Amino acid sequence: MCGIVGYVGKQKASAIILEGLKRLEYRGYDSAGVCVLQGGRLDVAKRAGRVEVLVKEVAQHRFPGTTGIGHTRWATHGGVTDANAHPHVSSDGKFALIHNGVIENYAQMKAYLTSKGYTFQSETDTEVLCNLIAYHYAKEPAGTNGTSRFIESVRKALHHVQGTYGIAALCVDFPDEIVAARKASPLILGVGDGEFILASDASALISRTQNVVYLKDGEIVHLTPASFSITTMDQADVSPVVDKITWKISDADRGDYAHFMEKEIFEQPTALENTMRGRFSADGSTAQFGGLNIAAGEFRQIDRFLFCACGTAWHACLVAEHLIERFARVPVEVDYASEFRYRNSPLDRNTLFFVISQSGETIDTLAALREAKRKGFRALAINNVVGSTLAREADGGIYQHVGPEIGVASTKAFTSQLLVGAMIALYVGRMRDMSFSDGVEFVNALKSAPALVRRALEQAPHIKAVAQRLAHYTDMLFLGRLSLFPLALEGALKLKEISYIHAEGYPAAEMKHGPIALISEKCPSVFFAPAGEIFNKIVSSMQEIKARKGPIIAIITEGAELPPGLADEVITIPPCHEAVLPIVASIPVQLLSYYIAVARGCDVDKPRNLAKSVTVE
Repeated sequence: MCGIVGYVGKQKASAIILEGLKRLEYRGYDSAGVCVLQGGRLDVAKRAGRVEVLVKEVAQHRFPGTTGIGHTRWATHGGVTDANAHPHVSSDGKFALIHNGVIENYAQMKAYLTSKGYTFQSETDTEVLCNLIAYHYAKEPAGTNGTSRFIESVRKALHHVQGTYGIAALCVDFPDEIVAARKASPLILGVGDGEFILASDASALISRTQNVVYLKDGEIVHLTPASFSITTMDQADVSPVVDKITWKISDADRGDYAHFMEKEIFEQPTALENTMRGRFSADGSTAQFGGLNIAAGEFRQIDRFLFCACGTAWHACLVAEHLIERFARVPVEVDYASEFRYRNSPLDRNTLFFVISQSGETIDTLAALREAKRKGFRALAINNVVGSTLAREADGGIYQHVGPEIGVASTKAFTSQLLVGAMIALYVGRMRDMSFSDGVEFVNALKSAPALVRRALEQAPHIKAVAQRLAHYTDMLFLGRLSLFPLALEGALKLKEISYIHAEGYPAAEMKHGPIALISEKCPSVFFAPAGEIFNKIVSSMQEIKARKGPIIAIITEGAELPPGLADEVITIPPCHEAVLPIVASIPVQLLSYYIAVARGCDVDKPRNLAKSVTVE
C-alpha cells in the first residue's frame, strides 16, 4: 500500500525520485523519505506527512548523487513518525532499505539481531530486515568480493522472511547500484536511456520511459547505470521480457479539475467506450472477449460462477450476480476475497472462478485467486492494469482499458466493472437461451451507456446544490432493490471513504427490519427509485421513512412520478435498459459523495487512513 521509487543513472536522483513519489502519493501518504548514495555515505531525509513536506526538507540539503531510493508510507508497523518513515538505515550504517508489505516474523528476527548487537531506531518491521541484510553481509567470508556479496546478503536475508515484500536496497560499498526484490508486492523496472527507474506503480516512471519489465514473485534485480540482471531466490538467471506501457503521462495528470476523483467521474463516458471497443460480435447480438482462454463449449458446461473481490469491486460482483442470474440463468455466488481462502467452501467441479481488482495487486484478491487455482478451478480476472500480478497469474481475463485511476475512491473503474459484468451476462446468456433479438436489444442498450452517462452528468450542478444542503449531516442511509441494492452499498461506501460521514446501505424492503430505528430528522435516506414493477414498493418504503420525519433524497428515472412532497430532494437519471441501469445510477451517488466531501473541506483524493491499492493483508 506504500510507494517505492528507485533511480540509477546520470541525473540527479533526488529530483527524479521526488517526482515519482508525488505521483505515488495516492498509494500511501503517512510519511515519505529519500536516500541518496553519494561519496561513500547515505544521505537520508524523511518526514511524517505528505510528500510536499519531504520536498521542503530535501530542498534544505544538497543531494547531488545519481543513485537513490524513495518511499511513501502507509503505516502498518509503528505510528506515523519521522523515525518510522522509510528509508531505514542499518545500525552499522552500511545499508538503506525501503519496503512495501508486512514481515510477519520480524519480532523473532529483531530479538536475534538485538542479541548480536544490532540496534533499532524505529518500531518498523522494515528496519529489522535492513539490519538482517547487514548481518548477512558482515558474515560473508573476507574473500568474497564484488557485487555478489551485496546481492547474496539480500538473498540470504529474504530466505528468513515470512510475509510479503517489495524492497529496494542501497549499500555504501557499491555506490552506483541498487538491489531490489519482490514477493506479493508489485515492483516494475523502467528501462531508460542510460538509466533505470524502479517503482511500485507505472505512474512513477512513465515520465522517464514507457519500456518496463514487470518483476515476478521471487525475483531479485540488480541495477547499475549500464545494465540490469534478474535472478531468482534460487540463483537461477531470468531472461527479462520488456513490455511497453500504452498510456501517456498526461493520462495520469489532473488537468483542469480540482481533484482526480472529479476528473475520473467525468471521464466515465470515454472509459465505458474504451471498455466496450471491439467486444461485440459482427451481427451485434452478443459480446466477445479475446483473452478468456476458454472455448465456447467449455463455457456452456459451467454450472456456477463464483466471484471474489474487495471493497468497491465486491459491489460490482453483486451487480454481476444479479445480471448473470437474470439474463443467463446460471447460479452465481459472491464472496469477499479476504474470506474465501480461509473458508472451506464446497465448490462443484463445473464452477468458474472470477476475481475483480482494478489494480490487479490487491493482496486478498490475489490470495483468493491462488487458492482457487490450488484447488484446480479455472480462474479468470477482470482488471485494469496490463502486466499486473493478477493478470499474469489468472488463466485468462478481461482488461477494462479505462486508463490510470488515481483517485482513491474508485469511480470509472467501478462503472467499467459493471459494464464488463453485464457483457458477461450477455455472453453467457446468448450461449444458453437468450434469443437473437433479445441479444441485439441488450447490445444496443450497452452501446447507449456512454451517452446515458453523459446525460446523467448534466445533473452535476443540481447534485452539487443538493450536496451542500446535506453536508452537515453525520449519518445517512442508502436504499435500493434488486440490481440497485449493491449501488446502495457503494453509495454508502463512497460517502464514508471521502467525507467521513457514517453511512449504511440496505435493500429498501429490509429497512423496516431494524435500520428504521435510526430514522430521524437527523438521518437522511437516499433512495434508488427507478420506474418499473417494484416502483410502488419502493415508494411504500419511502412513505414509512417520511412518516418518521426522515429526510428523503430520491434518485428516480425521468417520467417516474412520486407523490407530492414525499421527497425532499429529487435527482433524475435517464430511463434505460435493466443491464445499464446500475451504471447510470452510479453517477448521482458518485457526484453526491464528491460534492459533500468538498463542502466539508475533506481531502478527496487522499482520504484519511486509506490507500488506493491494498497490498497488505
